[in-house]
Amino acid sequence: AHEVYRLVCDETHALVKEQYALLNDEILPLLASEGIRFLRRGDWSPAQREWISAFFFREVMPVITPIGLDPSHPFPRVLNKSLNFAVELEGRDAFGRSSDAAIVQAPRVLPRVIQLPRELGDSEYCFVFLSSILHEFVHELFAGMKVLGCYQFRVTRNSNLFVDEEAVENLRTKIQGELPQRHFGDAVRLEVANNCSEAMTEFLLGHFNLTERDLYRVAGPVNLVRLMQVPDWVMRDNLKFKPFKPGTPKALQKSSNLFEAIRGGDILLHHPYQSFNPIIELLEQSATDPQVVAIKMTVYRTGTDSVLMQSLLRAAQNGKEVTVVVELMARFDEEANIGWATKLEEVGAHVIYGVVGYKVH
Repeated sequence: AHEVYRLVCDETHALVKEQYALLNDEILPLLASEGIRFLRRGDWSPAQREWISAFFFREVMPVITPIGLDPSHPFPRVLNKSLNFAVELEGRDAFGRSSDAAIVQAPRVLPRVIQLPRELGDSEYCFVFLSSILHEFVHELFAGMKVLGCYQFRVTRNSNLFVDEEAVENLRTKIQGELPQRHFGDAVRLEVANNCSEAMTEFLLGHFNLTERDLYRVAGPVNLVRLMQVPDWVMRDNLKFKPFKPGTPKALQKSSNLFEAIRGGDILLHHPYQSFNPIIELLEQSATDPQVVAIKMTVYRTGTDSVLMQSLLRAAQNGKEVTVVVELMARFDEEANIGWATKLEEVGAHVIYGVVGYKVH
């Protein structure tokens, strides 16, 4: 197992290195050539700096709480994959306390990418990373002290639920008890900015009980997933893939009544190339059709806003015999599944909890 883990780490380090090389050497320069720029602190104009400063004091500073590390203030609990900043300090604060380090946790409510007003930029679109803003103004959080360094970091934690589904009598209750601890499992990876000092890196590795093999130094934001919102803000269709519109079988185009269409012959839906809407429509029609007396189905993943589950709720409320097998071990959707299952039970549906195994519906 240790040998396999070493090989996985080697491959993952190579992938992450390639990922940031593509971002910095290809993607960002190409975007800049198209008038879409991500501004570094050294590139801010006086007007931009003034706007960003106002943004920090108005939107950022009120919702963050720096935590100085000393005997009376231990290292805070760091959520799985949350954005945090390790700050190296010198001097004493307003209360006369000295601290060599502090942790600043960025609330998830804060956007990780901020778009500047168009009139402030020399390009059509100008963006600033939240990490750049915090780096620039972190000294405002430590009055009377000198900031020696500020480094973003992110911890990935083991999110497995340790539940033996064969040995537990009430699987649902056991999983509900495990879910609150998922965000605080054992650390398995530490990502730090590539300018993080050796002393701070060693301190963080030691705190999370990790080794050099678990450390990833990155040249950019520690969570590139947050960049996925940027294309929605950029109105440049020529730079985007054309939206894919799934098709609808001819048999379903002729009639709005799903039952009539099915009586005419079998219909094969090939997802994702063909629309999933007929499935939703079938359930919605079933919920109100007086000739439908029972609905039975397996549900693997739902999500917090599920039209499918709302249709099943409506069917049960209308007196249909609704039986649903709910997968409790659908990774990262356990909480949503349990929530919907509870609502179904409240309206009289028959819910079977279990581990489905095969995703066959």
